[in-house]
Amino acid sequence: MDLDLGGRVVLVTGGVRGVGAGISAGFASQGALVVTCARRPVDDLPYEFHSCDVRDPDAVGAMVDSVVERHGRLDVLVNNAGGSPFALAAEASPRFHQKVIELNLLGMLNVSLAANAVMQNQAAGGSIISVSSVSGRRPSPGTAAYGAAKAGVDSLTATLAVEWAPKVRVNAVVAGMVATEQAELFYGDSESQAAVAATVPLGRLARPDEIGWAIAFLASDAASYISGAALPVHGGGEPPAFL
Repeated sequence: MDLDLGGRVVLVTGGVRGVGAGISAGFASQGALVVTCARRPVDDLPYEFHSCDVRDPDAVGAMVDSVVERHGRLDVLVNNAGGSPFALAAEASPRFHQKVIELNLLGMLNVSLAANAVMQNQAAGGSIISVSSVSGRRPSPGTAAYGAAKAGVDSLTATLAVEWAPKVRVNAVVAGMVATEQAELFYGDSESQAAVAATVPLGRLARPDEIGWAIAFLASDAASYISGAALPVHGGGEPPAFL
């Protein structure tokens, strides 16, 4: 598959592990220049790396300025940084809920604002894609604040696509359950994961690279008329309980 992404400068937040690693690898395989960021450095990373907490607007601004200073432009932003440990809503502290929403919603907005400021002044504009979740579209017990934040990501995606057109396309991928190196934390041991996978119409969890390919498509010229969309990548979703 050739999506003609060669030479494009792509920033992937949280692009060093799990789904983020799959996204970064997908863009790199298409010839893009991949820049990643996370709060902590990672050894032997094959991409340019910046230490950055996306919850900090000043740190985000400095990172984006550094990318543009070094490479001259920023063509694609992928908002992937996020996540949440399991905690029932009534048992978690207010600070816990605040931090989850800051990371998964305000972090996405912080980086998008900084990237848009650059892309609006580029002749070719740019593309912003955020990783959303099925948790924002159905009950999310154990990750209530995370699900609420992802619902906010979907809303922001639709709104920013209107406000920032026509120079910047803004889309989201609504990810389902993904098999990453941390799958046991969410889905249990191999037997439990198999039982969870059996509930998905396609019969398995997604691979990180499958989320990455969907995002690469949305960033490419093949999706040049797609903006404001939230593309489900969930293997067919979750069947109704009565089935």
